Amino acid sequence: MGERKGVNKYYPPDFDPAKHGSLNRYHHSHPLRERARKLSQGILVIRFEMPYNIWCDGCKNHIGMGVRYNAEKKKVGNYYTTPIYRFRMKCHLCVNYIEMQTDPANCDYVIVSGAQRKEERWDMEENEQILTTEQEKKQKLETDAMFRLEHGTTDQSKLQKAIPTLSNIQEAQNAWKDDFALNSMLRRKFREKKKAIKEEEEKTLALQTKANLSIPLVPETEEDRKLAALLKYHSLDSYEDKQKLKRTEIFGRSWFPSASGPGTSNSKVNNVLKKLAVSRKFMPSGSSISSSDLGIVRRKSRDGLESPQGSGEAPEPSEMKAEEENQPGGSSAVRDYSPDVETHRGPSTSILNSSLVADYSDSESD
Repeated sequence: MGERKGVNKYYPPDFDPAKHGSLNRYHHSHPLRERARKLSQGILVIRFEMPYNIWCDGCKNHIGMGVRYNAEKKKVGNYYTTPIYRFRMKCHLCVNYIEMQTDPANCDYVIVSGAQRKEERWDMEENEQILTTEQEKKQKLETDAMFRLEHGTTDQSKLQKAIPTLSNIQEAQNAWKDDFALNSMLRRKFREKKKAIKEEEEKTLALQTKANLSIPLVPETEEDRKLAALLKYHSLDSYEDKQKLKRTEIFGRSWFPSASGPGTSNSKVNNVLKKLAVSRKFMPSGSSISSSDLGIVRRKSRDGLESPQGSGEAPEPSEMKAEEENQPGGSSAVRDYSPDVETHRGPSTSILNSSLVADYSDSESD
């Protein structure tokens, strides 16, 4: 690593290849430079990468898998012929030192001190992964022929069970080899999906326009269809029932509504009709009804005097007198016959035109 940093190599004048051999021996330095400063103790500084997630015991912080450290590598033993190495490194967040070593038996790393492992392991046998063969089993396969035969039969049965899965995997891998067919299939699916989305948007827009809605509509689901099928919207009463009910209310309505309530109209007419109904009850059966009983009086017309030829006979004085007596409250204020007109015209003169007018003077005022 050190030699790669320099492009040119300088050989001093006193350098003797036969004596020194190399520039490193001439400078009394190791080719690994500072990484080999503890090589006499059997320690080599290497770049170590964290194999899994851990928690530091010093600062209690989490250290993720893949974080790299400058670790001191040292051989501490052997697993059969495989060496066991230990790595010592300093936490980058505190002054705590972490020690880990290899575990060839389980193909894993073991924490010796300074940290705790975050448990994310699983059983390889449950996940149907390839298991490493134990040493005892290896020796038995080499020495015991019957055990080797049984082990081979078990392996054959496992292979027969795994053939369908392997075939499906192989077919799936072969399907991805034709790039043009895959691209065509993908574009076809995109076109169909785009067409379906466009049709759905058109239906939604038509429904919003029909119902005059400005809110976005949620896509219809199967639960919405089931719920809509259970609901039935209908009118409580038909048109004929409403008409029959309205006629019944009209037939049962009183002819003389109460005048005490607000918003009543023609209160004078109602009062007069009520008085007539009461007076009719106490009237003898043989008596006739006169105009004075109905509250009708004669008043002078605003038209001019009629000619003697056009007018009929003049009313008798007795009839005029009776009419004046029958007028309530005195007839002098209502009908005024001038004596000068009567003496001047005589019995053959035309009389004033008269009209029948209902008198509501006795009724209550609004």
